[in-house]
Amino acid sequence: MIKSDTRASLIKFFQLLVAHHPSKRCQRGTAELFVDFYDLWHSDLSVSLDEAGIPNDKEALKGFQICGKEVPRGYWIFCRGSKNDTRGYSCGLWILLHSLSVRVGDGESHLAFTTICDFIHNFFICDECSRHFTEMCSSVSVPFNTTHGLALWLWSTHNKVNERLMKEEKALGTGDPRFPKIVWPPKQLCPSCYLSQSRKSSSTVRFDWNYDGVFKFLHSYYGKTLTSAYRDQDMVKTRKDESVADDTTPSTNAFAVPLGAALAIALASCAFGALACFWRTQQKSRKQRKNWK
Repeated sequence: MIKSDTRASLIKFFQLLVAHHPSKRCQRGTAELFVDFYDLWHSDLSVSLDEAGIPNDKEALKGFQICGKEVPRGYWIFCRGSKNDTRGYSCGLWILLHSLSVRVGDGESHLAFTTICDFIHNFFICDECSRHFTEMCSSVSVPFNTTHGLALWLWSTHNKVNERLMKEEKALGTGDPRFPKIVWPPKQLCPSCYLSQSRKSSSTVRFDWNYDGVFKFLHSYYGKTLTSAYRDQDMVKTRKDESVADDTTPSTNAFAVPLGAALAIALASCAFGALACFWRTQQKSRKQRKNWK
């Protein structure tokens, strides 16, 4: 829900997406939404959209095609689970955040960090997940001055989450059997990421990481590898005069991430109901203008 004390957080996240979303289409769509945000927002900031009497209609979300008509709604390219209740949104959101973390410049790294932390804190629909993520954000005592630092912090944070969920999923049997939680990346995927590996106990493994190797891998994985996989799967149709490569924006560090890899942003983040409210308000505004005419 958008409230007066969370509005700034959403605006900063829109700005981050407009500047660094890997897809040109999604950049443009988010920019349009960002512009409309000021027209659609109520003048009384002390009243939330839900409190103003606008219903949170999930069906209304189908009216938004922020990333273009070519993007099939609700279809996950890289984050499809073997069960309906696994992977999906949370996986897509992680891919988005990793993609953003390697695309921002050094001077933007700490602003991107605070923007991501605030967005998760205010809008992520899993309260427990939001609380854990916020706690990890709060543990950061020194500002991030480089993309290197931000990308590695997010990678380390993701691994901490995976380690915690490994135990929970094993105990509850809620994990995806085809995609179990692991410490990432595995050695077979990135041998240069590891200096050594040792077992502390029967259930705990200690890793000595080559952080420079990990950083290079993050750039490569969230750029070239996913782009190639996206092209090979050809899940999203493009216009005849527009290739997949044309839809990716150049990274500040010369890396590109595919449209599908970051589909979580505008579409998945809209799951919080904000865009549904915008859409309904916009339709009412159009009807009013038509009636005046």
